[in-house]
Amino acid sequence: MTSLPGADLAAKPMLATLSDRRDFGPGWIFERKLDGIRVLAVREQGRVTLLSRSGRRLNATYPEIVDALAAQDCADFTIDGEIVAYSHGRTDFARLQQRMGLTRPAEVAASNVAVTYYVFDLLRADGQDVRREPLRTRKSLLRRTISFADRSLRFSAHRNEGGAELLADACRRGWEGLIAKRADSPYQPRRSDDWLKLKCARGQEFVVGGFTEPAGSRVGLGALLLGYYEDGELRYAGKVGTGFDRRTLLDLRKQLDELEAGRSPFAGRVSEHGAHWVAPELVAQIAFAEWTRDGMLRHPRYQGLRDDKAAADVVRERADG
Repeated sequence: MTSLPGADLAAKPMLATLSDRRDFGPGWIFERKLDGIRVLAVREQGRVTLLSRSGRRLNATYPEIVDALAAQDCADFTIDGEIVAYSHGRTDFARLQQRMGLTRPAEVAASNVAVTYYVFDLLRADGQDVRREPLRTRKSLLRRTISFADRSLRFSAHRNEGGAELLADACRRGWEGLIAKRADSPYQPRRSDDWLKLKCARGQEFVVGGFTEPAGSRVGLGALLLGYYEDGELRYAGKVGTGFDRRTLLDLRKQLDELEAGRSPFAGRVSEHGAHWVAPELVAQIAFAEWTRDGMLRHPRYQGLRDDKAAADVVRERADG
């Protein structure tokens, strides 16, 4: 193990690959897939820093997590996990979104949204880089390094076997799915087949490239026009017009008006009469039933904006089989 500054380790997290695989032999562990935002936390030289997967500092948004990590006996560590908010006993991204982006203490308090940081990996302990250690070893070290007495911190537990049965149970419980991980895998700052996303339902991030006007009694907007990047071009994936409440529609329209552009950001023609085009900067989380044969989303539903992923990093997720 080597000594390495915590900020260097937190520069880029390890990412899982979407997979349809259901049969797993020995040597895999299974964790609950949480519906929140990925956060790496660094404590170094008496300071705690929370970083999104895009490297944005989140201390002001989640001060209770900062305080819980500042109170740890270990003064020098880097950990990886997911910040979530609960609604009716389940993690709820829409509820978490009410907290995302808030930076003033009064705003954070007024949101009345409690958050929990589920920690599932350890990258550095007492200043030593442990990323090359097997995952089982890192998780064991994590439990000895971090105290989870504070209710805003939780250890992300795992099961050692089950695969398809565990996923079926997760789906019955209304969870988002599971993450399958090779128990002997090192921590790699990239997307890897050593970590697999097993989802109960389809969903991913999309870039907002435009919107349509509302009709009837609807306010704000009619639908968002969505896309993803492929070979450096923004590919159109369809529009979403459900999943919004009145406040969300008005807030989105305000943001979109500030981004309005003179021409379409999508590659190829998009047949949406009267569409307003915007600079492709906003990233939205979308649930959907499936992809159609012509590459459009079927039955999409808006879940919220994400501020933890850059628009340029949004690609179509494809299961590895």
